[in-house]
Amino acid sequence: MNQFLPHLRVCLLLSLLVAISCRSSSQSNTFVEDNYRKYEHQIPMRDGTRLYTVVYVPKDASPANQYPILMKRTCYSCRPYGAGKFPSMSRLGPSKFLVRDKYIFVHQDVRGRWMSEGKYDNMRPQLPKGARESAKNFDESTDTFDTIEWLIKNVKHHNGKVGQWGISYPGFYAAVGTLANHPALKASSPQAPIADFFFDDFHHRGAYTLSYWLVTPAFGIQKKEKTTEPWYNFVRPKESNGYDFYLKMGSLKNADKYYGKDNFFWQQLVNHPNYDEFWQKRNLLPHLKDIKHAVMTVGGWFDAEDLSGPLNIYKTIEKNSPEAHNTIVMGPWSHGDWASSKKQQIINDIYFGDDISEFYQSTIEFNFFSKFLKNRKMPPLPEAYMFDTGLKKWQKFNQWPVPKASKVKMFLQEGEKLTMNAPSSKTAFTEFMSDPNKPVPYTEDHRIVFTPRPYMTDDQRFASRRPDVLVFQSEVLKEDITLGGELMAKLKVSTTGTDADWVVKLIDVYPDDAKGHPKLAKHIKMGGYQQMVRSEIMRGRFRESFEKPKPFVPNQVTEVNFPLQDVLHTFKKGHRIMIQVQSTWFPLFDRNPQKYVPNIFKANDDDFVKQMHRVYHNAKNPSYIEVEVLKK
Repeated sequence: MNQFLPHLRVCLLLSLLVAISCRSSSQSNTFVEDNYRKYEHQIPMRDGTRLYTVVYVPKDASPANQYPILMKRTCYSCRPYGAGKFPSMSRLGPSKFLVRDKYIFVHQDVRGRWMSEGKYDNMRPQLPKGARESAKNFDESTDTFDTIEWLIKNVKHHNGKVGQWGISYPGFYAAVGTLANHPALKASSPQAPIADFFFDDFHHRGAYTLSYWLVTPAFGIQKKEKTTEPWYNFVRPKESNGYDFYLKMGSLKNADKYYGKDNFFWQQLVNHPNYDEFWQKRNLLPHLKDIKHAVMTVGGWFDAEDLSGPLNIYKTIEKNSPEAHNTIVMGPWSHGDWASSKKQQIINDIYFGDDISEFYQSTIEFNFFSKFLKNRKMPPLPEAYMFDTGLKKWQKFNQWPVPKASKVKMFLQEGEKLTMNAPSSKTAFTEFMSDPNKPVPYTEDHRIVFTPRPYMTDDQRFASRRPDVLVFQSEVLKEDITLGGELMAKLKVSTTGTDADWVVKLIDVYPDDAKGHPKLAKHIKMGGYQQMVRSEIMRGRFRESFEKPKPFVPNQVTEVNFPLQDVLHTFKKGHRIMIQVQSTWFPLFDRNPQKYVPNIFKANDDDFVKQMHRVYHNAKNPSYIEVEVLKK
């Protein structure tokens, strides 16, 4: 009986919280103001710079009723500013469950942003461990340490334990904050964290994420004084069609007329096209060592912005910080969906289930912070809590990737086939003409967006009909097959030009008689649907080194290998597995001129020329996708 007591306590506690949360909306809207006191501070860092920090303390906090501190550091503002202004429950903490359970919530504007002093730096380089111990040297981890130190000494009625969380860029601050190594820091949850700007967000394997171009001012303009209002302006295109807008803009060289010298981030992007020292210094992964407290990294399988970061941060901590209690959670979410209150989890046309985010908030996240910040006896979390996006259910693993997974090669074959048998042909290849002036769209929805999201599960039939998209498809599956773990594309290619990008997409093809889901719109037909499961782009010039690009030798067979990020997806009996290969993916990513130039950001419009590309699939030069298959 005793073994069930922790579960029983959790169930009773959550039942109480849910009951409270079901009260009238007026009560819910005023819950924060009714139950928390707000304090605003300017906390001095070791170099004298003061960071604006707002502290929300439960009104019933007392020497006999103490609470842990749960902190979020952000570049996106600690709104609402002012002593009498309170955020909603969804903005105060990670979830309504944690807000109602009560913590001392702390929000901080990072250095150089909004109401904080100092100069802002994107993905500020992390100092070596010895340099961080200087009284004047600072980075984001020392700012985290100094903030915690001040809070512990100056905020009353805390229990001596501090946690941190954040989503997206605040997720990076939570990740780099793990290096603070403050003795009071007991739990960190980086959620959709950036790990390396050359592989997350603004780049994917060397290709520039053009669809992010509109948000550049948010990260590239220094403010002149403390402010509660935005000090930067966005470009507002007159065109409603993003494909047309970016194609008319032409070479990225033409974008300079929108962003001048005062946009330092745009200048950094333009002047550092390769993975040089500037970007290498902003890579967080090499620094994730000697972490001893609990870390729970959270991500979404369909996060168009930060899929690489969560997976690689978890794996790096697992490898380099064996003393840390290290957990990863990957659900069927796009960017930050796990923090939403949506009942139905639908991405584009794919329905994954009801109450998935609430399950995460109430069962996984609540468990994590309760255990490590409130010393509650909670049901143990698995090492990896992963959602199978094909079976549409949660799976638990003691290790990720799963050690017992079998590595399998899926070979591209002539006749548009995909098999697990090596090709026997001596000369087979498939070729296509790639024209950067008529690039393959990444979606049929051409509206201008600040950051793209739904395309991650998009129906790819629009692409498979194009002559510049190669299609390789398996036979109808006779049984379920679960791909769980890392994916690697290994292509043998050639081009008549001297540069090229390579895009590989893993697709779940539904049976022709597949029925539409009752919770989706009636016009959505699932028969023959080609659901994208995973995809990635590789800028060909970086095939051997991201630091030292290299042109292709025209018409020479060349190896191009790159990872597609991890996956957990069961392709069901009756479905097919498809691989698509293409060379343009617009305007998700910028166009490759296909004629080698030293810096694509400075290419001329007449540098963009069409070329014939080949993908080889013969005995001497096989092309394949290496996958990890989980056994039943």
